[in-house]
Amino acid sequence: MDRKRSIHSLYKLPEEASKLVIEARDVYKKYRVYYDKGSSLKEKLLFRKRNLYEERWVLRGVDLKVKKGEAVGLLGVNGCGKSTFLKLLSRIMYPNKGDIKITGRVSCLIELGAGFHPDLSGRENIYTNAAIFGLTKKEIDARLADIIAFSELGEYIDNPVRTYSSGMYMRLAFSVAINVDADILLVDEILAVGDANFQEKCLNKLRQLKKDGMTIVIVSHDINTIKEFCDTGIWISEGVVAASGDISDVAQAYLDYLEAQKPPEPEPEAPAEEEQPQEEAQEEDGQVKIDVNSDHFGYKDAVITNVELLDHNGRETKVFAHGKPFTLKIHYDIKVQGKEYIFGMAFHEKDGSLIYGVNQKLDGVPTITSGKNGVVVFSGEHMELMAGKYILSVAITDDQDAPMDFYKNYCTFDVVSEKPGIGIVFFEHHWKQEKEKGKS
Repeated sequence: MDRKRSIHSLYKLPEEASKLVIEARDVYKKYRVYYDKGSSLKEKLLFRKRNLYEERWVLRGVDLKVKKGEAVGLLGVNGCGKSTFLKLLSRIMYPNKGDIKITGRVSCLIELGAGFHPDLSGRENIYTNAAIFGLTKKEIDARLADIIAFSELGEYIDNPVRTYSSGMYMRLAFSVAINVDADILLVDEILAVGDANFQEKCLNKLRQLKKDGMTIVIVSHDINTIKEFCDTGIWISEGVVAASGDISDVAQAYLDYLEAQKPPEPEPEAPAEEEQPQEEAQEEDGQVKIDVNSDHFGYKDAVITNVELLDHNGRETKVFAHGKPFTLKIHYDIKVQGKEYIFGMAFHEKDGSLIYGVNQKLDGVPTITSGKNGVVVFSGEHMELMAGKYILSVAITDDQDAPMDFYKNYCTFDVVSEKPGIGIVFFEHHWKQEKEKGKS
């Protein structure tokens, strides 16, 4: 192997490629996998067969070109080689074959707590990690307050990091990585750790860094985040590039592949004849009957085809922040024309108790009277629910309140909140003390 060829290098790009900051060409990487490796010299001498191994190629001819300010998403199933590729880009390891060239300072969030000394405090680890990234003590001093503030660790910053939870590790690691004036940021699934509020804070910071011109390469199994955040994508399958290009096209190809890999669902056993379940809507003596006690019922003159739950940033999610706007998009298909259709929604507690419900008729807004299919949008100015898990119900009825398509339990969702108090909803309030009248 040509060591000089495989090693990363900082170099001046030719003028025609001056915007490229990452260029990987024909990259190969293999590991030795030992069957039963001896741990002592005695074992190695007496049981030589224990040192048998096989070579497994994790990456085979991977190419990548990334321009300055571009955000790239790496997609693939577990074990496909995407994390290994990110480690090659970060100079943690080197390829067995091929060339990787990087221009600029690299900051990485690849393994939770990597580079932290467990016996040092969070503050001491900030100095150690930032120094590894190339900052001087004077530069670290100037950034220390910002790093601690973003991490939200407060008084825990002077505790040994061995006492930190995984979420606290992530807060500290992310805070250091974004404050070292890096040109390139590499992120590997680290945002999967931590509470929803801090994840949102991190994503907002990444958006700002991207807007400021930072180049970002991110590995994540969250397809929605990848599609929303990245410009281009690479799908790695069994060590080779299966697809690359526009992130929407790559993500769709990857999702189609995952769908095709799903095992077929087993055929349900037919119940005994006397136990045949009733259809949701059946005809008897010319009358259509429905079972209103089921979770999903209706006459199906109009049906709900999909419901999207969107957060205050317009991203599809099942986690909402208290006090922030939210949106429900109800997609529908009308089977019978010439009727008035009314759309409604409701929030329930986990036990099914109703918290709040409303429909277009109650709000006095126009209902659907024509067309075949479309989307009804319900927008909430503020999510008033306290932290917890809740149930969403959605429905279509006609002007006689007959259910057309009624989902009592369409899906569950979570609300995160930092507001104090107990219960279901939060009321804006304040306290004050007054003297009783007539008494000194």
